Amino acid sequence: MGFLDRGVEIKTPDQIDGMRKAGLVVGQTLELLRGSVRAGITTGELDAIAEDNIRSSGATPSFKGYHGFPGSICASVNDEVVHGIPGDRVIGEGDVVSIDCGAIVDGWHGDAAITVGVGPVSD
Repeated sequence: MGFLDRGVEIKTPDQIDGMRKAGLVVGQTLELLRGSVRAGITTGELDAIAEDNIRSSGATPSFKGYHGFPGSICASVNDEVVHGIPGDRVIGEGDVVSIDCGAIVDGWHGDAAITVGVGPVSD
C-alpha cells in the first residue's frame, strides 16, 4: 500500500509555495506577538495586534468567525485550556501565555502556536 492508496495527497511545488506564504504570515505574527506580550496588556489587545498584522499582510485570520469564534487568535493564560477567547483579561508578571494563530493566504491555511513567559515565571 503506497501513499496514494491511503489518500495522502502529494502537493505540487505551487501548492507548497502557497502553504509557505500562509505559514510565513503566521510566523511573523507570532514573533510580533512574542514581542508585544507584557504585564498590563490584555489578550484582546494582543488579538487586535494580530488581526492588524494578518490583514496588512494580505491574509485573513483563520479563526475569526469559525463556528462563531470572535477572535483572530486564541490566547490562554496560565492553566486555562487551550483556545482561550481573547478579551479583557489583563496579563500579569509571572503569567504564562499561550497564543495560537492562523492565517489564510489564497485558500491555504497556516497555523502555529507559541508560549511566552512574562518576566520571571515560577516552576
